[in-house]
Amino acid sequence: MTNAIPSITLRDGLRIPSIGFGTVYLKGNQGVKSITNAISNGYHLIDTAYNYENEGTVGEAIRRSNVSRQELIVTSKLPGRFHQYDKAVEAIQESLLRANLDYFDLYLIHWPNPKEDQYVEAWQALIDAQKWGLIRSIGVSNFLPDHLERLDKETGVLPSINQIELHPFFNQQEQREWHEEHGVITESWSPLFRGTDLLDHEVILPIAQKHNKSVAQIILRWHYQLGAVSIPRSSSPVRQAENLAIFDFSLDNKDMKAISNLTKPDGRIQNQDPAEYQEF
Repeated sequence: MTNAIPSITLRDGLRIPSIGFGTVYLKGNQGVKSITNAISNGYHLIDTAYNYENEGTVGEAIRRSNVSRQELIVTSKLPGRFHQYDKAVEAIQESLLRANLDYFDLYLIHWPNPKEDQYVEAWQALIDAQKWGLIRSIGVSNFLPDHLERLDKETGVLPSINQIELHPFFNQQEQREWHEEHGVITESWSPLFRGTDLLDHEVILPIAQKHNKSVAQIILRWHYQLGAVSIPRSSSPVRQAENLAIFDFSLDNKDMKAISNLTKPDGRIQNQDPAEYQEF
């Protein structure tokens, strides 16, 4: 199954799977079991964060899995309270210690927190951590184009990836177009919105029936055809496997347009606008 998952090459040469596994809320022994099952099911891109408080759970799942560390792409993220340079360096080291890993494949700034205006300082810490071998590829999460342009202007380094809220009710077309123009890969968090809200959606359900696929599979295929890396989360091994089975069919232009047209100006799940939202 793993060989059937296409990969994407980031601007710095790191190759990552085009679909990964989100781990938010997965903790403790049950979390280890869920993540280990996901790895066994074929997920090789594993997404965590300092503020998920489960980097240790992820690390333990990696150690218990039947896949070598070198085959996995592990992501974590820097919280807003550690944007000062020295604190950012310590937080990266602490993340590695929590996960009991020698390096992260991807490390992201979780939110820009523009009111504090320290995200450039945090970015410089990630640049240096990459030079030191603690991180293979550096990126951001929830950054708007003006934030990204400032990083490039002040450090000369653009992120390899930007993880943003992206789902049928908020398709982020302008942001995705900026990414594509500047060689930044788009990664989708909450790719299925709130899954139960879409299971019998009047637009997506007929498309699922047409292709003999689940609604979740249709939405994840939509992400893939948009060129976005999605990171769905599920504790069910059956659902985990189902979410990976999206590479044996294609959505036509009519399908893609119908799903994209569901977007709303106020489509964010919790109105977390990166221009205003504060995450610490």
